[in-house]
Amino acid sequence: MASPATTAALRPLDAMDTTVSGPVGIAGVVAAHLELLGARADGAPDRTGDDGITVSGRGFDSVSATVHWGASGSGLVDEATVQAATGVMAVHGRRTGLPAGLAVDYTATATGVLVVQGLLAGLVGQARGAAVGHVEAGADRAGLLAVSQYLAAAGADEGEVAELAPGGPPFTSSEGVLFDLETLDPGAWAAFWRTLEAPADAIRAGWRPFQFRYATACAPFPPVLHEITRTRSLAEIHRAADLSGAEVCVLRTLAERHKESDGAPPWSFLPVGGETFQRPARTAKPVGPEADGPLTGLTVLEAGRRIQAPLAAHLLGLLGAEVIRIEPPGGDPLRGMPPTSSGTSARWLALNRGKKAVEIDIKAAADRRRLTEMAAGADVFLHNWAPGKAAELGLEAEDLARANPALVYAYTSGWADRIDDAPMGTDFMVQARTGVGEAVRPQDEPPAPSLMTLLDVLGGLHGTEAVLAGLLLRERTGRGVRVESSLLGAADTLTSPALARVARGENPRRPAGFRRPLPTADGWIAPADRDARAAASHDLTALPTAEALALLHGHGLAATAVTTDLSDLHHDPRFAGAVHRDAHGAPAVPAPWSFA
Repeated sequence: MASPATTAALRPLDAMDTTVSGPVGIAGVVAAHLELLGARADGAPDRTGDDGITVSGRGFDSVSATVHWGASGSGLVDEATVQAATGVMAVHGRRTGLPAGLAVDYTATATGVLVVQGLLAGLVGQARGAAVGHVEAGADRAGLLAVSQYLAAAGADEGEVAELAPGGPPFTSSEGVLFDLETLDPGAWAAFWRTLEAPADAIRAGWRPFQFRYATACAPFPPVLHEITRTRSLAEIHRAADLSGAEVCVLRTLAERHKESDGAPPWSFLPVGGETFQRPARTAKPVGPEADGPLTGLTVLEAGRRIQAPLAAHLLGLLGAEVIRIEPPGGDPLRGMPPTSSGTSARWLALNRGKKAVEIDIKAAADRRRLTEMAAGADVFLHNWAPGKAAELGLEAEDLARANPALVYAYTSGWADRIDDAPMGTDFMVQARTGVGEAVRPQDEPPAPSLMTLLDVLGGLHGTEAVLAGLLLRERTGRGVRVESSLLGAADTLTSPALARVARGENPRRPAGFRRPLPTADGWIAPADRDARAAASHDLTALPTAEALALLHGHGLAATAVTTDLSDLHHDPRFAGAVHRDAHGAPAVPAPWSFA
């Protein structure tokens, strides 16, 4: 990976000016990312009131953005209410069986990244002849996007094959040390627990919920597995992992992450090859609700697995690009992962609907040549293969640049080679290693990574952001670019406010009871953060949710109902017309931005 100094020398927004103001939390992310991308800041970010964001300069017309928490009259006024309404609290709370707010500003962070995506897409569109002047984004749409795979499963033709019940990591050693466990291999799972002398029936019963926790956001293991680790020392647990091939990661604190942080941006950009390409002549065309997107005419090749890279490519498709998935012979096995809609995995559709697919055996030399030929006619090649895999296959940026010097080569990784002795680069391991497990829970809860795929989603958003920045660099320099984003970069973006509190010598964690929904007679409500203490002074347990909300609103307190059944989002008036069904009948969330 490029060093921070090298990365800073190649920035897509150099010599551009930006002004940022808007909702607290969102505007701060926008301002930070625009500055890291090279723009000169003018204005006071993270301010309520005006919500104008503008980028302009050096050969481009200005592109502006507006951002909001939710639609007018929806009652969504801040992070807490958006988490409650969009189902984020419900999914995050599955581990305990009760809705729970994330103690980090997750939807605000995602919205900030989406706003930067929109601005970059607008500039790329301008360079390609599209008349893009304004983008709108909302935290409500960001929240729906974050839960889209869970929403899709909730509205599928069939039920879940794995139990939705409380339970999950982390585990605890005999010394009281919290740790997470990761393996994608059922044999390694079994070998780990056999080494710790777990009962065979518990080992068998535990694998399925462990395997599906990425999809269900819960993992109801047999209790004996937790009981066994509490009787084993951390040294014994590490030995079991070494012998089995499983990986163990002790939960790190935010203070530890702050101490080791290298301060690198969440993405890197490096020029590839020595040739420049000739830009074709273009005619300006409008971009709007009924028109083409700013990336129309571009082709993205995506060799993605799981969530991170497929989501990044999905967003590029929503911006107008043609996305072609590179799948193994026989197709992506996750296409059939239950629950399904019209025979296709609802979760798979949430990330891959609308993409074309080509089957290629990357282990075969002839197919690798075929992929190289496809890359010669593409604009972007995006993958999240294991570290070193692309080089082993002869499909690194330099290899494909020989066929296409104008290619934007994008790698969405786990660690970006920035952490020594890093464990497997999966969502929950990165959460454990970077202090996210501490940041997402208030002080009265033990640290634990969320079983909602926070970093896979946010990492996918960072991947789209990096590709758009790379496309803009290509337009400005006439050269291909290698871009890299990572789950680590996403973790650092998400925990940035907490790490700043560490730097100031403050407690990085939020206070006890932070963003804890209040029970009513028939459900839950979530007050806005600023009104949480006053709302908690009211006993709402005997009141139906509608009456409880009326009571709080009558006292001038902002609050909204907590969505506990994601299938209810289809007809939730707070998102009127937003959630629809695709051609397979699977629930689909709208594009998170609109252009004019």
